[in-house]
Amino acid sequence: MSSAQFVILAACLAYASAGILLEHAPACPEHYGVQAYAHPELCDQFFLCTNGTLTVETCENGLLFDGKGAVHNHCNYHWAVDCGDRKADLTPLSTPGCEYQFGIYPDSHECSTSYIKCAYGIPEQEPCTPGLVYDERIHGCNWPDLLQPFCNPEAVVGFKCPAKVPAHTPAAKFWPFPRFPVPGDCHRLITCVEGQPRLITCEAGKVFDDQNLTCEDPELVPHCGHA
Repeated sequence: MSSAQFVILAACLAYASAGILLEHAPACPEHYGVQAYAHPELCDQFFLCTNGTLTVETCENGLLFDGKGAVHNHCNYHWAVDCGDRKADLTPLSTPGCEYQFGIYPDSHECSTSYIKCAYGIPEQEPCTPGLVYDERIHGCNWPDLLQPFCNPEAVVGFKCPAKVPAHTPAAKFWPFPRFPVPGDCHRLITCVEGQPRLITCEAGKVFDDQNLTCEDPELVPHCGHA
């Protein structure tokens, strides 16, 4: 935001209360479209211009404004936002299963392939992509071999990597990260990283060729062409 825009929006503090329409405030910097601007003092509030109409908005409990968040109404999870000198009320408004009204939480004290996502205080169980587990450190899903010994990659993937692979085989071509097919699965493969298995999904529109152990166009893998 330019210095002129900041001055205009900072002037709105004389008129602003969270959640009200600022009828007598200075004009929005832009008259068309939707723009969101940081509040100069508060991290849980922001200015919203909608086709030239200015309002002050408050992020939901558990969310803060950083200009990049898209979790809900331009706000982001509080742990992802650097507020700098702006202040915020981070008092949790808890409901069963949700510390904050909006948040992401583990669904178990054990290694888990799912997690809890809260919106408006309602917890919903969300699955990780197959082969991944929830990592509380990043508030998202991660490779199970990166969470050892908390997670057992072999148990998650259902595969034990061999210590060696025969020479001149397709798997050996990828050493030290040998690849293996997943029986009956046309979209995934297993690769071993430092002796631990990872389940890899082919990119959209590709299928796995269990002969050359690569992801190919469906027409090149007849038995997976309609998978």
